[in-house]
Amino acid sequence: MSVQVEKLEKNMAKLTIEVPAETVEKAIQTVYQKMRKNINVPGFRKGKAPRPLIEKMYGREIFYNDAIDEMLPASYAEAVDECGEEVVSRPELSIVQIESGSPFIYTATVALKPEVTLPEYKGVEVEKTPIEVHDEEIEAALLKERESNARTITVEDREVADGDIVALDFEGFVDGVAFEGGKGENYDLTIGSGAFIPGFEEQLVGAKIGEDLDVNVTFPENYGSKDLAGKAAVFKCRVNGIKVKELPDVDDEFAQEVSEFDTLDEYKADIREKLLKEKEEEAKKIKEDLVIEKIIEGAVMEIPDAMVEFQTEQLMDDFAQRMRMQGMSLEQYFQFSGMTKEQYEEQMRPRALQNIQSRLVLEAVAKAENLEVTEADVEAEMQKMADQYKMEVEKVKEFFGENQIDEMKKDLAIQKAIDLVTEAAVEV
Repeated sequence: MSVQVEKLEKNMAKLTIEVPAETVEKAIQTVYQKMRKNINVPGFRKGKAPRPLIEKMYGREIFYNDAIDEMLPASYAEAVDECGEEVVSRPELSIVQIESGSPFIYTATVALKPEVTLPEYKGVEVEKTPIEVHDEEIEAALLKERESNARTITVEDREVADGDIVALDFEGFVDGVAFEGGKGENYDLTIGSGAFIPGFEEQLVGAKIGEDLDVNVTFPENYGSKDLAGKAAVFKCRVNGIKVKELPDVDDEFAQEVSEFDTLDEYKADIREKLLKEKEEEAKKIKEDLVIEKIIEGAVMEIPDAMVEFQTEQLMDDFAQRMRMQGMSLEQYFQFSGMTKEQYEEQMRPRALQNIQSRLVLEAVAKAENLEVTEADVEAEMQKMADQYKMEVEKVKEFFGENQIDEMKKDLAIQKAIDLVTEAAVEV
């Protein structure tokens, strides 16, 4: 196999990849073996027709598309390794030649990792973040704890009020026709939460248990479902029940129930201490971000659009995975949020660019400072993960192959670079 590299503008490159004819023949034969059982040829039982006869009847190109799929993954990976360039995007592929008895030739247009020219990165001046804990924050923490320990009480003698949790049956109609995803039964809706379309929850205030009522709303113009965006809808609703949260009193008894302390004052002091530690960590992170931001401002690097697109896709994939873990598909999220996939990607793009810029400058700092990651560093990181997941460190090591270890080393080098530039920064 051979690969030629043509450098393009803005850190893009075109790889011309040539796969030998014998590899093409092997791929076509593999595809023939897979496909022949599904091809009808008069005079032969299924799966018994010889390849030359099939190619004569249906054309030699019958196996080409699947043969390309057979060859692409391995040949592209080999080409990237062989060319010696650091590719940082998905390839844009174009087939040049595919024919039995000849080499398979295709091109892959890719983004290459940009070079970075660093500014002075030691002694960067950043604004100091004050670290204070206010009484209001302690009260907010207490309220959160009260709400998590609240009792839910069923109410039967009054109408729906703001803050109530209603068990709701609903079905939505546009122009008298029910639409997909617009129906629910005994859905627990907190009035005032803003979980539903604007104007929906307010119309339930004053409703009685068992009462049927129509809720009239208009979907936002930017609603996720284009079929519903901007349209008026009627939701047929019934309130099946009302519940309210009853918060516990804040006293010594409450402190004893929710903590290891005997008195409310001791519990509050512990909350203050924990909030202070959180703020110290937060201030540290803010300082890191400000320092990196200043270095990025002074750095020179030309980032290809394809690299940003690739990072945006990865952020979207991560978000979709988090949604699935919460029991919601990406499509459902967009429908409920009123946002389109394209709008969300547009929101993610600045973050993707920032992630790329941060990584590039920190890698450049690590290289400039010859920051090395030792085996002891890797062992310590493994132990930290073992402690976090309450596992034996040897078990954790089983999840890491050579590639994963290499990625860990890169991340640890990045963290060393962060520590170096942050510790050298000056707070003003």
